Amino acid sequence: MGSESVWMFDFFGSVMPFVFIAVLGIILLSAGKGLLQWNRNNRQPLLTVNSRIVSKRSEVTQSHQPDDSISSRTRTSYYLTFEVESGDRMEFAVSGEEYGVSAEGDEGRLSFQGTRYYKFERYPRPLYEPVRGYEDRR
Repeated sequence: MGSESVWMFDFFGSVMPFVFIAVLGIILLSAGKGLLQWNRNNRQPLLTVNSRIVSKRSEVTQSHQPDDSISSRTRTSYYLTFEVESGDRMEFAVSGEEYGVSAEGDEGRLSFQGTRYYKFERYPRPLYEPVRGYEDRR
């Protein structure tokens, strides 16, 4: 029994530092990637361009608490895809409120810096806009 426990402590003593270093490396790599993206965005000019919303999507992620099988957390992320005058498309993460008031086909002025979304100012729509397929057929 004594030699088995010594082997186990020797195994953990030699393997665990590598596991710890690997986990620490992954965390530092992720943080570094985020800082690089933040720095790249800061070096880009703040642009405001004419655009149109061409797509909306949401992504729901759910996580369970390891010690409790009943409770879980749900997070919803919202995204809008814009098409600019050149035909290029860009997708940005937006707030739930911004997502809720947006509709595909909305046109307006998109403000962004690199991959960082600032705002979308919609052009006003006419008060009367015929519904597609139900135009006045007189």
